[in-house]
Amino acid sequence: MAPLFAFDAYSPQEVATLVRQSGVKKAGLPLLPQVMLAILAGAFIGLGALYYVLVRSDPTLGFAARQVLGGGVFCLGLVMVVIAGAELFTGNNLLVMARAHGLITSGQVLRNWTIVLCGNMVGAVGLAVLVYLAGQAAMNDGAVGDAYLAIAAGKASLPFWTAFFRGVLCNALVCLGVWMSMAGRGVIDKVVVLLFPISAFIAAGFEHSVANLYFFAMALLLEGGADAALAAGMARNLAAVVLGNAVGGGVLVGLVYYLIYVKGLASGRRP
Repeated sequence: MAPLFAFDAYSPQEVATLVRQSGVKKAGLPLLPQVMLAILAGAFIGLGALYYVLVRSDPTLGFAARQVLGGGVFCLGLVMVVIAGAELFTGNNLLVMARAHGLITSGQVLRNWTIVLCGNMVGAVGLAVLVYLAGQAAMNDGAVGDAYLAIAAGKASLPFWTAFFRGVLCNALVCLGVWMSMAGRGVIDKVVVLLFPISAFIAAGFEHSVANLYFFAMALLLEGGADAALAAGMARNLAAVVLGNAVGGGVLVGLVYYLIYVKGLASGRRP
């Protein structure tokens, strides 16, 4: 049984091996558990987003306090994904490392990403429906519902390339958090190292595709689903952010660390 806390973290080279092995395992998951784990991940990220909105809806907090505190509570979602176990599109962008090493095919990577992203969407939207029916948006005299609408409207208004680059930066931080969590041997190790990179991307206003699915679903439910401008902005945002997340996690983390710790060391060079 793994300890809750351990001082003997895996080295970066060992983490690179663990990430490649994890990529092979994820690519080979049977369809049913893959879909179910993806649905769970979408719901987990939605729970983190829900927590963030509660902080965001408090007008008494200053900007920095609201962003930093909101980022801290949003970490709930990624902690649940990593500790409880789930399949998240943004974290699975690290499959690029296993692909670069020739352990899985491009088709397996795209299949995994497609299935997992669709499952994440079901989980995030499904949670939004439950939260909507529970009346959570009425909290704080309706300020929570107003916060959902403001968040979604802000995201929908982003130009494509702004959303894209915010997606790149977001998932570079998410995948660095996942990478570092794999260095830990205990639960507390993993939670602590997730806290800072995940809260940083929220505090900085970067874009996470699965969290955005939850935000947009809640806003559409609160608007009655009739806002054409919001729906169009949602489609543009999600297209840009999904692509940006894939580049940020797959290229800036997965491929870069492959070149350093796998290809570089295999060639006799030192990182």
